[in-house]
Amino acid sequence: MTSTRAPTVRSIARSLGLSHTTVSDALRGKGRVDPATEDRIRKAAQEVGYKRNPLAAAVMSELRRSRGGTFRGVLAAVDIIEPDRRDPHGVFHQELLRGGRERASELGFKLEEFVLNAAAMTLPRLDGILKSRGIHGVLVLPSWYAPDWSELDWSHYAGVYTDTIIERPALHCVCCNHYRSMIGVLAKLAERGYRRPGFFVETGRDERTQHRFSAGFRSFQETRPGIEKIPMLMTPTKNQAEFTAWFRKYKPDVVLSHFTEVINWMEACGARVPQTHGFVSLNLLYKTRACAGLDQQPKELGARAVELLIAQLQRNELGVPAWPTTTTVPARWVEGPTVRQQT
Repeated sequence: MTSTRAPTVRSIARSLGLSHTTVSDALRGKGRVDPATEDRIRKAAQEVGYKRNPLAAAVMSELRRSRGGTFRGVLAAVDIIEPDRRDPHGVFHQELLRGGRERASELGFKLEEFVLNAAAMTLPRLDGILKSRGIHGVLVLPSWYAPDWSELDWSHYAGVYTDTIIERPALHCVCCNHYRSMIGVLAKLAERGYRRPGFFVETGRDERTQHRFSAGFRSFQETRPGIEKIPMLMTPTKNQAEFTAWFRKYKPDVVLSHFTEVINWMEACGARVPQTHGFVSLNLLYKTRACAGLDQQPKELGARAVELLIAQLQRNELGVPAWPTTTTVPARWVEGPTVRQQT
């Protein structure tokens, strides 16, 4: 009768007439196992369909170290310093980490941060550190430019990217639902009587969200009766002169932007906020004065990303996924003194 039990290290060792330690070391790539013997062990494991469970291995390793203490599996949150970007580890990243750490702790894991930079921490060095510590879950924090983490040996890791898209490698993503968030905030403003909404954004900021904010804005203009079509203002950098010319020409009655300095620019043009005009921040984490706007919920994004990462480990799904998915979380509306109140 054929056995239906899953193959184990011990069953492979028995079939080959080798010790459990030799087979275990060969399958983990550790220890001094003769190359020919290691090759024979790996072929035998492949033939019987053996799959190593990194969580089980980590549990046993932790139990040996702690002598029976509570298991605390370790996940890695990896970030990168981009030299020409200011504040590479700003408040958004901090909130992502806070949410990820809290959720990891609730699920019995510990989330540790590793920061990549050209001088001290390269990708090959990081790869060696993660492997030596038995860390198999990698949470990749957002980059301004298209990130490239392909130098990591992803056959050893499960990964989740906490932003819109990553292609090198193509991992699962968790990010804000920018399109749905824009549609929702415009509908709320329409209910409060705003008919000429205007949108001001940096070109690069719109591109890195795959134009989801601008697509939502255009869609609302095209489909919502009674909404006048104000052309969007997209500039490479924040520019008061360009904004002033646009604001005076098109006369929006409410402005949506990531930059709360815009309120000062509007007031310099004679606007009285919120009496005559409204303003909405699209990311309240970066506000410089009190206003209404959107909380993109980075803490919730970090928590959700950790959940997906741990689920992959529990299913023993290491490597680049065949069908990467994107999980989105809508931003939350926050009332503020820069728009009319709901009547």
